[in-house]
Amino acid sequence: MASPLTVLAGPDALAELRSHGLRPDRVRVLAAASGGPKGLVLHGLDRVLFPWLLARRTPLHAVGSSIGSWRLACLAQPDPVAALERFADAYVAQRYPSKPPPAEVSRQSAGILDAILGRAGAGHLARHATLRAHVVTVRARHLVAREGRAQALALGVTAALNAVDRRALNASLERVVFDAIGEDGAPDRGPFAPWGALRTRHAPLLEANAKDALMASAAVPLVMEGVRDPVAAPKGVYRDGGMSDYHFGAEIDPDDGLALYPHFFPELAPGWFDKKLRWRRTRGLRRTIVIAPSPTFVAQLPLAKIPDRQDFARLDDDARIRVWRAVLDATRRMGDALAALLERDRLAMVARPLR
Repeated sequence: MASPLTVLAGPDALAELRSHGLRPDRVRVLAAASGGPKGLVLHGLDRVLFPWLLARRTPLHAVGSSIGSWRLACLAQPDPVAALERFADAYVAQRYPSKPPPAEVSRQSAGILDAILGRAGAGHLARHATLRAHVVTVRARHLVAREGRAQALALGVTAALNAVDRRALNASLERVVFDAIGEDGAPDRGPFAPWGALRTRHAPLLEANAKDALMASAAVPLVMEGVRDPVAAPKGVYRDGGMSDYHFGAEIDPDDGLALYPHFFPELAPGWFDKKLRWRRTRGLRRTIVIAPSPTFVAQLPLAKIPDRQDFARLDDDARIRVWRAVLDATRRMGDALAALLERDRLAMVARPLR
């Protein structure tokens, strides 16, 4: 039977896999991408990877944007697998009227986040013993900070300018990374390379602002309301971190250790506005391992595709919920395949070069 997994590794990561295998303490960075419902296809992988990664003595720097940051919030809970199940159940169960207003989507999204965090989960994320969370958001500038038609117009202009030069995003947004507190009591900015061409600021990730940071990181433009003035961060309207970092770039590649990237695609688009720009993909990652669903696995899913946001319009709620639950069940095969590879230390045997 064809493997449900695609495993890709940069040259240095591939050499290490072949020489020493993969050990939790060698994974220094865990990356989690934006993508809304696409993240459901990683459910089975997360159930296996999260407990495995926490069997460690050294800090794990987990960087996520949008839905990816919510997956990482599950990792920070006392029982990560139970948190993943709560997350999946609440996310799949969403029901909306036709064309729901942003306030309604934000309200239901806050309920999903509450299912993950409960009363103490924000503190677990901010003060985890080994997990150093980095929640990526953007602080909107000018008309992108507005709601409604002005925002839509500004986003159209931003997309056009980004197609010419990614640095043009600086006119419309500013990346703000919320960093968990390290052992010295100060925000730990992690082992990341310079954050590239976009203006970047940092804020401490605290129990008092963790929920706002997570809500902001997932606040899809035009679909959800922005989050205003999170505690201990520059004042302003915050939106989806995927706008700046949809799948991330070279900053996730550490100079020592490895980056592990469970991802729904075998390729990486740096930002949200780059999704359809085939010429703009993240290249040259040397120490990163990407684990994604194989084309054969995707072809066997309901509708022969990974869930996406269009499913809300394409399917009625009952049909969408049935399809998404079937996808969640199918992802157990991905998790089982990964568990077998890790147990037998055979990841190197299936890994191919990451281009």
